[in-house]
Amino acid sequence: MQHVKLTRIFVNVWAIGRDPACWKNPDEFYPERFEHDADIDFQGLNFELLPFGAGRRICPGIPMGVMSVEFTLASLLHSFDWNLPEGMTWEDVSMEGTGSRQIVSRSTALYLVPSLYK
Repeated sequence: MQHVKLTRIFVNVWAIGRDPACWKNPDEFYPERFEHDADIDFQGLNFELLPFGAGRRICPGIPMGVMSVEFTLASLLHSFDWNLPEGMTWEDVSMEGTGSRQIVSRSTALYLVPSLYK
């Protein structure tokens, strides 16, 4: 019978995320520091997002956060009739975006006027 020795490694993600040699202003909330050009899955399969955990130790709030954002957006879209501001036409709306694949923001702000269904 062979004896197998196992080694357990603990990674101090808190210290990595607050190392001033790696991050500028490590103690400030700066979510853009997690932007990457690659396709990164926030469900724990990529180690670029270690502060949120991985594998069995992943952040338990991720599903609730995703569901809350989707539900809130769906409720807003469903509850209101969305129109452009007065004097603006659909040709004036720019659909160009900037950013990486994971986080894309509009080049110009989109202004809409909500009105209740009648």
